[in-house]
Amino acid sequence: MTARAVMVCGTTSGAGKSFLATALARWYARQGFKVAPFKAQNMSNNARVAAGGEMGSAQYFQALAARAVPDVRMNPVLLKPEADTQSQVIVLGERRDDLSRMEWHTRARHVWPIIRASLDELMAQHDVLVIEGAGSPAEINLMDSDVVNMRIAEAAGAATLLICDIDRGGAFAHLYGTVQLLPPAHRTLIRGFVLNKFRGDERLLAPAPETLEELTGVPTLAVLPFWRDHGLPEEDGVFDARPAGTGLSVVVVAYPYISNLDEFAPLRRVPGLSLSWARQPESVAAADLLVLPGSKHVAADLRWLRDLGLDAAIAAHIAADKPTLAICGGLQMLGRAIDDPHSVEGSAQGLGLLPCVTKFSPAKRYRHGAYTFDDLGGFWAPLQGINFTGYEIHHGTTRLEANAQSGHAPRAVLADGAGWQSGRLLALYPHGLFESAAVVRALFGAEAPTLEDTLDGLADFIDTRFAPGVLASLLD
Repeated sequence: MTARAVMVCGTTSGAGKSFLATALARWYARQGFKVAPFKAQNMSNNARVAAGGEMGSAQYFQALAARAVPDVRMNPVLLKPEADTQSQVIVLGERRDDLSRMEWHTRARHVWPIIRASLDELMAQHDVLVIEGAGSPAEINLMDSDVVNMRIAEAAGAATLLICDIDRGGAFAHLYGTVQLLPPAHRTLIRGFVLNKFRGDERLLAPAPETLEELTGVPTLAVLPFWRDHGLPEEDGVFDARPAGTGLSVVVVAYPYISNLDEFAPLRRVPGLSLSWARQPESVAAADLLVLPGSKHVAADLRWLRDLGLDAAIAAHIAADKPTLAICGGLQMLGRAIDDPHSVEGSAQGLGLLPCVTKFSPAKRYRHGAYTFDDLGGFWAPLQGINFTGYEIHHGTTRLEANAQSGHAPRAVLADGAGWQSGRLLALYPHGLFESAAVVRALFGAEAPTLEDTLDGLADFIDTRFAPGVLASLLD
């Protein structure tokens, strides 16, 4: 192994690990190093197409921050939740049903050699590896089967930063307790603490950082102010909406197994536009533009829509010919049926709002590339002829029914069965529409910061918050 490694662990989930790791990847890349990200095992329904299959979105963005080509070895194991106690297991980009059926500790033993090989290969090919942990490294019930936190730090000899969310309260107890629960050999790998999401006067923190260093021997290296509008997509969960503006109201239906919601993050930065999430029929009724996003479990999310009465609200919105965008799983929901003869996710009756049927097969479709709109009309006419870069990750092939080939049937607007328009409803398989500056400009008449602007902004941010020389010293 030749690379030097810096790892970011957190006291809790949501502490800011992905945010800091992404910023570090761009910071080290700007110093002229050949950088790669790494997260041994991620749990998220946000995924991107990369060399080899699919990988977690967070590591995909970290690869772009590192100015590297995204590669599934950067996230060798991805867990995609399908129920409270069940996840689809993706290993090196491909679905592994045999591992999905395994008990947690048994699975860890099987995936560790794959994880370690990926780590070693990336370290041999790069100058710097920026590694992200998962959850907390001090989950003592999981230490024996750890494949993602301190076992990785030890294997990589990583200078490890421990970040906490001080906005939640209890930050110093979280940091102290985490260190105390680590085995002595792992404590020595912790090089510094980072206080994230701080609001107020930093002078009020004294003497806590000094006392914490006396107790643990670990210094506090940075205090990061609360930065809500940094522009990096959230890794998990429904992120903060954009408050109502004077322009269009965009409402995204937030079903339980929503996937790839990070593709809507650019809308938070479009001037005048409001972005909100719908879990009630009233929220759907308030939409100017309604979005049915991707779903990791279409059948389960269809049941949820019906249980809450959202199916009728969606039907009323479309019947009123109000603009609607359905993406991937959202497209499949609008059809008459989901046919799943191989029990991939489960068969289901669709909402019956598009004359099509989707048939699932065990094989997934992975595609990343350019798409060009053709034959668009009405609300979506400004996108006519526009090229955008998108990606497809889905089971299932959707076909229009034979009696829907004429008259008012949906018309193809993307090649190879990737998208149709019916009235003011646009149904697409590719994700990533709003990540195109040309699309945002055409639809909303506004400019939003580019991803490169965002990634450089993250690096600038940490450059001002860590003392000069500290980030470079982590490589010593």
